[in-house]
Amino acid sequence: MEIRQPMEESLAARRERLFRILSELGGAAVAFSGGVDSSFLLWSAKRALGDKLIAVTARSCSFPQRELDEARAFCAKEGIRHFVCDSEELDIEGFSENPVNRCYLCKNELFTKIWAIARENGVEAVIEGSNTDDEGDYRPGLQAVREQGVLSPLREAGLGKADIRALSKAEGLSTWNKQSFACLSSRFVYGETITEKKLGMVDRAEQLLLDLGFTQLRVRIHGDIARIEIDPAEFPKIMTAENRERIYARFKEIGFSYTALDLLGYRTGSMNETLPAPPAGAGTACGKPLGEA
Repeated sequence: MEIRQPMEESLAARRERLFRILSELGGAAVAFSGGVDSSFLLWSAKRALGDKLIAVTARSCSFPQRELDEARAFCAKEGIRHFVCDSEELDIEGFSENPVNRCYLCKNELFTKIWAIARENGVEAVIEGSNTDDEGDYRPGLQAVREQGVLSPLREAGLGKADIRALSKAEGLSTWNKQSFACLSSRFVYGETITEKKLGMVDRAEQLLLDLGFTQLRVRIHGDIARIEIDPAEFPKIMTAENRERIYARFKEIGFSYTALDLLGYRTGSMNETLPAPPAGAGTACGKPLGEA
């Protein structure tokens, strides 16, 4: 469902709408990745619902341990009951072949498991963190959201990514400037087989770039080629002799024969550029957190 709000409506008004939407639920299970959007949603739901709330995070080889650790720490700090469920995408029939509806296959299985946990804990609503910016691009995960009866309060309230970051900063959430993340499977060109080994390669490559101080980034995998996407403002940093040589050598150790820098830099959904056109009615929201890829 595409949601449009009046241009003159203030951010404060949309924030209040979000709290009203959440308060009316009575209780909720939040699909929680630890990212910018789901963290703000969970924080807001805690204030609207109190203890009538649980968070559920999926654990798989496409979800880095650092992200799981941060999700656990957030829930511990906020005093939120946190459940971690195993949702191994590679066990889903057809997923490893990386079809264009890969995210639908993942989300359909994930929300089935979250619903089971919700019902076991007497919770009658499941909510997730997609926002109004997720209404563009090809993101088939929202088909599973609709089919599973999962709610999207941030989108319903008319909040976009910039709004969520601004509100998170105002409330003192450390995630306000966290880099956008999507599951590691989104780094593969459609049709290229996804394996645990290749996911590990991408994870280690991205961790190296994070350790070197790069902020928003992706390492896309094309066979034995790594294509690095970073903020163009950081191009001078990656082009220093020290960093170029270190990255090239480490990527070789990881298993990449060649390393390339994407001249357009980081952008969401760049793998979707290979698609002729988004399938009609496919919807949005892809990646482990329903958000950017």
